[in-house]
Amino acid sequence: MASNNKAVGVLAASTFSFTICFAIWMMFAVLGIPIKKMLGLNETQFGLLAAMPVLSGSLVRVPLGIWCDKYGGRIVFFLLMLATVPAIFLISYATEFWQFLVLGLFIGLAGGSFSVGTPYVARWFPSERRGLAMGIFGAGNSGSALTKFVAPAIIAAWGWQALPKVYAIAMLITCAIFWIFTATDPSHKSNSAISFGAQMKVLGDRRVWRYCQYYSVVFGGYVGLALWMTKYYVGEYGFDLKLAALLAACFSLPGGVLRAVGGWISDRYGAYKVTWWVMWVCWVCFFLLSYPQTSMIITTTRGDLKLDLALSPTVFTVLLFIVGTAMAVGKASVFKFIADDFSDNIGAVSGVVGLAGGLGGFILPILFGALLDMTGVRSSAFMLLYGTVCVSLVWMHYSFRPEVAAAAVKAQAKA
Repeated sequence: MASNNKAVGVLAASTFSFTICFAIWMMFAVLGIPIKKMLGLNETQFGLLAAMPVLSGSLVRVPLGIWCDKYGGRIVFFLLMLATVPAIFLISYATEFWQFLVLGLFIGLAGGSFSVGTPYVARWFPSERRGLAMGIFGAGNSGSALTKFVAPAIIAAWGWQALPKVYAIAMLITCAIFWIFTATDPSHKSNSAISFGAQMKVLGDRRVWRYCQYYSVVFGGYVGLALWMTKYYVGEYGFDLKLAALLAACFSLPGGVLRAVGGWISDRYGAYKVTWWVMWVCWVCFFLLSYPQTSMIITTTRGDLKLDLALSPTVFTVLLFIVGTAMAVGKASVFKFIADDFSDNIGAVSGVVGLAGGLGGFILPILFGALLDMTGVRSSAFMLLYGTVCVSLVWMHYSFRPEVAAAAVKAQAKA
C-alpha cells in the first residue's frame, strides 16, 4: 500500500509539474504578441520567436532520457526545472530581438521535461497500468491552455514584463512541490548509460521514420498551432488578446487533457486503426480550415451577384476543437505503435520520435510566418498542415497494405 501511495504521489506531482513546464514552454504564444508590436517584428520573426523554446526543448530530449536512466528521474526533473528559472525571470528585462531568442533557448529546457517525466512515472507502475499512467502524465500538455487563460489577464493587469516574473516564481514553487511529493527509487537507475550512438541506431528501422512523421503531425502540429492560434484570432477576426487566447484554448485544452483517453482507445482498437482515423479527421478539418476568406462576383442574367465565403469564428473554433481532440488521440496512438513494435527499445525510439515531433513544432510556426509574409493569406498555415496529413495518409496506406492483406488471408484460412 505504501508503494502504491508513493506511485500515486509521483504521478500527481509529476503531472502538475509537467503542466507548469508546458505552460512556460508555450509562453511566447501570448507573450510574443506584445513583444512583436514593441519590436516591430514581421510574421516570420514572430514565428521564430514563438518557436525558439521548442527547438531547445526538442534537442535535449534524448540526452535527458539518458541522464534519467543513469541518475534517476527525480533529481533530473528537479534540476531541469530549477535551471530554467533565471532565464524566465530575465525575459522581463530583455529589449532586443536577439536577447529574447537566446533566453527562449534556455526557457525551452522546460519542454524537455516530457522525456524525463515519462520514464520516471512509468517505472512506478506495473506494465498493465503503465499506459494509463503515461497518458495521465501526458495530459500535462494542457499547460498550453493554462497559459492562454492566465497570461492575458496578467499582461492586461500589470504589463507584459510582469508575466515572466510571475512564471519564474511559479516554477520555483513547482520545484518545491515536486521535490516534497515525489520519491527516489534506486532500482530505477540503469547501471550503464546508453550512448547517443546507440540511441541513433534505431534510425535504421523504417518504422521509426514513419512514426516520426506521424508524430510531427499530431504533436508538432499541436505545438505549432498552440503557438500560432492566439495571434491568428487577433489578426483574422480582430479579437482582443483575452478573447483570442480564450478561443485558442478551445484547441489547446482538449489537445492535452484527452491524451489519456487516446491511450485507452488505442489499447482497445489498436494503434493502426486509431491513427488512420485521426489522420482522416485532421485531413477533412484542415481542408475546410485552409479555405481563405473569399469574395466572388458572378455575372448573371440579372446582373452581378456577389458571394462572400468565409468561416465564422464559431465554425472555425469548432473545427479547431475537433482537430485538437483528434491530435490528442493521435499522440497516444503513435506511442502505442512504439510500445507494440519496440517493447525492448521503447526508451530510445520514444526519444527519437519525440525529438521529431518537437522539431516539427519548432519548424511549423516559422513556416506559418514565412507563408503569411509571402502570400498574405493567413489560412496558408492550414494549407501546409493539410499537405503534411496527406503525406501521412499515403505513407500509412502503402506501408500497412501488405500487412492488412496478409491478415485477411490468414483470417480466411482459419475460416
